Amino acid sequence: MKQNPLRRDHLDDFVKCYRPGEPRTHRSETERFRPFDYEDLMARDKVNLDITWLKDPSLEGADALLPPEVIAQEIVEDLEAALSEFAAIAEALQQARARSAES
Repeated sequence: MKQNPLRRDHLDDFVKCYRPGEPRTHRSETERFRPFDYEDLMARDKVNLDITWLKDPSLEGADALLPPEVIAQEIVEDLEAALSEFAAIAEALQQARARSAES
């Protein structure tokens, strides 16, 4: 996800089709989002909800995955960044408490 982080605009097409807060009859079908009848789902082999028409070719096999050392390094970087953010929050809270104690 670091190379292509999920952003709100990635969900715009879904929200536009789903129309939260409106009746289901107002929802619109697109190439990516469409309703299925129960009978259609039950007629499928293995009766599952796999979305077979939306396969990501970059995930077709273990050869396409990043090497474990790269994945591990990205995890370390993400955790270090999170720890740094939490440390900054803790420091800001301590400073705010000190200021309010001085008042």
